[in-house]
Formats: sequence, C-alpha cells, structure tokens
Amino acid sequence: MLLLGLAGCSRLTPMVPRQIVLKQAWEIESGDRVAGQLVTGSLGDISIRLQGARLRAPFTGQVELAAKGFNCIYFSSPEVPAYLFRYCGVSHPQVGPVEAGAVMGRGRYIHFATLRRQPDGSWAMVEPSDRVLERSLNRPPPRLPF
Repeated sequence: MLLLGLAGCSRLTPMVPRQIVLKQAWEIESGDRVAGQLVTGSLGDISIRLQGARLRAPFTGQVELAAKGFNCIYFSSPEVPAYLFRYCGVSHPQVGPVEAGAVMGRGRYIHFATLRRQPDGSWAMVEPSDRVLERSLNRPPPRLPF
C-alpha cells in the first residue's frame, strides 16, 4: 500500500514551464496588463470562441505549460518537428504526452499561434495553419476496425 501511495505522489511533481526565445517582440503581449486589465491575446494570435468546448491535440505529441502568457500551453509533435503551436486561454491543461485527438484543455476563448524554429534555435511567429487549428477543434473521426 505504501508503494501505491509513493507512486501517486510522483504525479504531483510540478511541471517546469517551457521558455522560448521569440524572434519578434511586441510592446503588448499575452499575460501583460494594460490599465490594470489582463491581456489575453497578442499580435500573431488567432482568437476562437470555444465557450468551454474541448481543445484537442492536432497530432500525437507533447503538451507543456508556457512560461509566459495568459494560461498558455505549447504543443509539439515529431510529425511537424520544425513547428511549435501555442494556445492561450486554456483552462485545465493536460500536460505531458498526448495522442492525436486527446483533450489538451478547455477554454471560453482560445488564442492560437504557430511558431517555426529558426536556424539559431529561436522561434518566429508564422501564418497559422487552418488545418492544424481545425484538428485542434474537431473530434477525430472514428478508426475503422480492420
């Protein structure tokens, strides 16, 4: 019974938020405050009204907390290794490895950005992919039994 208790405690290890170097710097970014009000989106983000709907992993990959921004997570996948997807406004994030279509979190409004790795290791915002965003918002089709 003690072993079970110890295994359960290992899940309580706090996750270290991921910090990235972003090529572009905006004067006002997600997580900042203006006149005491919280900024939840920024230049380069696409905002989607989810009204509490589920946000899903677009591919099999990894969800990490973002060190900066308003309730932001990063999603990465070996299927698209040069890209990092940022979702802000996420409540109840499911951090760690995820399968394609798995729930990553929920939100009333989600702010989505696509980042591409640069040769120097930094990241640059690029035009977001509507296909990736669609996969994040839709339930995956059922698998056919063969």
